[in-house]
Amino acid sequence: MKLFSRKPNFIISEKGISSIETLVIGGTQQSILIQTENPANPILLMLHGGPSMPVPGLSNRGQDYALVTCTKQLVKHFTLVFWDQRGTGKSYSKQIPSETMHLKQFISDANELTDYLLTRFKQLKLHLAAHSWGTVIGLSLVKQFPEKFYSYTAFSQITNWVENDKLCYQWVLERAKETSNQKAIKELTEVGPPPYLKGFKQWGVLRKWLLKYKSMVYDAGDKGSATYAKAAKIMFTSPDYSFVNIYHSLVSGFKLSYTEQMIQDLNGFNFFTNVPKVEIPVYFIHGEKETHVFPELIQRYFDQLEAPSKKLFWSKKSSHAFHFNDAEENEQILIKNLV
Repeated sequence: MKLFSRKPNFIISEKGISSIETLVIGGTQQSILIQTENPANPILLMLHGGPSMPVPGLSNRGQDYALVTCTKQLVKHFTLVFWDQRGTGKSYSKQIPSETMHLKQFISDANELTDYLLTRFKQLKLHLAAHSWGTVIGLSLVKQFPEKFYSYTAFSQITNWVENDKLCYQWVLERAKETSNQKAIKELTEVGPPPYLKGFKQWGVLRKWLLKYKSMVYDAGDKGSATYAKAAKIMFTSPDYSFVNIYHSLVSGFKLSYTEQMIQDLNGFNFFTNVPKVEIPVYFIHGEKETHVFPELIQRYFDQLEAPSKKLFWSKKSSHAFHFNDAEENEQILIKNLV
């Protein structure tokens, strides 16, 4: 059932591809969106955040603003691929075993999708980009299989989940005290600072108050500012997303994703020690106003990372979700550096 609809911001010509396709990846059906004016163009595969927040994802077909980057120009230079990851959006199924919801499986799924795209489009390598949770998959993937990728671009790269959670906890507790929010102070004090190793409940309290204090968005005082409503609108007005798909993105997929194993995985990785070096060019794009994935960590990681080439770009009007003007700039960064 569709609630709303929108006119597309761009339409792919008949010589190109604009299609949503379902593949069997990692033993379960998962869906991808392919948009390009020329199928011979280099592949750009985007990994969305979350887990279970598939924007950019399949709901973005024909939509220019994709929360982290614009896409209207990208499809002229790349074969752009968005993927609703295992257990979310159009890739949700009740049949997905909960024991497959762990980091190694997501990395394996992404690797399998990479191989499919390279074979289908008869290319030797592709460009990989990722946002937030997607960067946990993405950086792991390019570390393990550098021969499959031309480059890696990370929007809001997560470097150490636990250390970032500690900074998030400090930030949101300060906001609660500044606003005399006794309920928030009580709940945050009761769960205490990270790491959270006893399951989703503790971490859920932190995320609830981060959401309420809008850690992921920054109000630049203009109509281009990112908002939670704009992120939701991408799904609700998509010509390809039903209400059921939205529910599987924001509710059932969310519940499926955070297994005990996933919680352990998130608490266990540390790219400062696990990935001190990569063998391909790396580009980091980070919101200058970030209060969800803290800038001090990405700056420190960037400074120490060894790579053939590396660049760090700051988006001046953005937190975790990117202002429209910054999203346009991000699109140009991709075109100028990857083409």
